[in-house]
Amino acid sequence: MKPFVFQQFQILQDDEVFRVGTDGVLLGVLCEVKNASRVLEVGAGTGVISLMLAQRNPEACFTALDVNPKAAELAALNFNQSPFSERMRVLHQDFKSFESAECFHLIVCNPPYFEVNDSDKDVLARQTLELDWRVLLDASFPLLEDCGRISVIIPSETAPEMEQYAAGLGLFLLRKVNVFGIRNGVLKRNVLEFSKTSGEMVTEDFVIEKSPRNYSDQYLEVTKDFHVFGKK
Repeated sequence: MKPFVFQQFQILQDDEVFRVGTDGVLLGVLCEVKNASRVLEVGAGTGVISLMLAQRNPEACFTALDVNPKAAELAALNFNQSPFSERMRVLHQDFKSFESAECFHLIVCNPPYFEVNDSDKDVLARQTLELDWRVLLDASFPLLEDCGRISVIIPSETAPEMEQYAAGLGLFLLRKVNVFGIRNGVLKRNVLEFSKTSGEMVTEDFVIEKSPRNYSDQYLEVTKDFHVFGKK
């Protein structure tokens, strides 16, 4: 399988690991990483999200987890071949049993969102077999710094239930990005950011395409340092 090439690094891919996709790229460019010095990614896959965040924040150190040994091996390879390798590590680890002596300023995840089904395609990455957003929030809470953030991208129909569940845990919604696949289209995804510390909630709209196969100015702006569109 061909590597996915960005401007500063490339992502080796494998048939047994969930490939680079739009959701991961969106989380990599949209989540708030500016003030984070310790970042935890849950469900690393190829490692693309952590690598994008490492490019955006040159001071942050990254720990990435994946329960799939093939994914952990591939993410480690992609980390080691990147310019950010000294700040990055990956563990073959189930998040439900993960422990850390230090808390994190950012916990980021593109969680599985398909209910368990008969498909054998990317089972751990796509189906809520080992991880769902409830488990993610439950396990993230004790690992999160008081002023840290949990950042996820999820289907929009799931957002209200996740927001309610998070509130019950004592997590405040600080940011909500409404992601539309196309201008004037239906809402497809939400980037949600939660914290133990309350604050003013910010809501933003984000459009991927202004017309079919024609990226919006918004998308081109936030990905300009990553994609190789128009680069020589």
